[in-house]
Amino acid sequence: MSDRAVEAMSVGTSVVHDMSIWGLFMQADWVVKTVIIILVLASIWSWGIIFEKMRTFKKLNNLAQKFENAFWSGEALERLYERVNKKPGEPMTRTFCAGMQEWKLTADSKDSSDLGASLSQRIDRAMATSINRDVNRLERYMTFLATVGSTAPFIGLFGTVWGIMNSFAAIAGSQNTSLAVVAPGIAEALFATALGLVAAIPAVVAYNKFSTDLGRYADRLDAFSSEFSSILGRHLEQSRGYSRKGGEL
Repeated sequence: MSDRAVEAMSVGTSVVHDMSIWGLFMQADWVVKTVIIILVLASIWSWGIIFEKMRTFKKLNNLAQKFENAFWSGEALERLYERVNKKPGEPMTRTFCAGMQEWKLTADSKDSSDLGASLSQRIDRAMATSINRDVNRLERYMTFLATVGSTAPFIGLFGTVWGIMNSFAAIAGSQNTSLAVVAPGIAEALFATALGLVAAIPAVVAYNKFSTDLGRYADRLDAFSSEFSSILGRHLEQSRGYSRKGGEL
C-alpha cells in the first residue's frame, strides 16, 4: 500500500481512493507494482506467442496439404525434387528433400553396394533428422507458455500476500478497522491475483492446444516419411541390378 493510503488510514480521513485499474496500480506498494508489471509483460508476450503460433500452424498445414497433393499427383519424384529443392520452405518439403538428397548421393555414386539396406537406413535417418530439427524449431517459446501458465498465479498470489500484509500493518498502526479504510488496500492486493489468472489461463489453454497441434503435425511428418521411405524401398528393389546410377523415380 502506498504512503498516501497509509496516511489516509492513520488520520481516518475521507481521502477518495481511485478504484479504477490504473488507480489501484498507482496506489499499490512498489513490490506489488513490480509484480503487476511482470504479469502484464508476461501476458503481452504470451499473446504475441499465441497469435504467432496460430498463424504458423495454419500456414504449415496449408503448405503441407499442397505439397502432399503435388507428391501424390503422379509427377516424377526427381522432377518434383528439382522443383522444390531450390526453396524448401516448410517441414514436409524439407523432409522430402532430405530423403531425396540421400537417395541421389548414393544413386549417383559408382559403388552399387550402397544400394542395400544401409541406404534405406540412411534415408530414414536423414528424414528423421530433418523432422526433429523442424519440430524443435516449432517448439520454440512453448516452454515460456508453460512457465507463465504454471507460475503466474503464484506470482500474483505473492503480490496479494504482500499487499495484504502491508494493509494489516497499516490497520494496526492506525487503529482503524473501518471497511472503507481497509477495502482500498485489499483491492490493490487482490488486483495482483486477478492479473496472475489473466496471464496464466490463456497461456495454459494455448500451451495445451499447441502441444496437440504440434503432436499431430509431427505425426503427419512421420507418416509421410514412412510412406516416402516405402516408395524408395520399392524403387530400390526394382533398381538393383538394373543400373548403378539409377533411373528416374
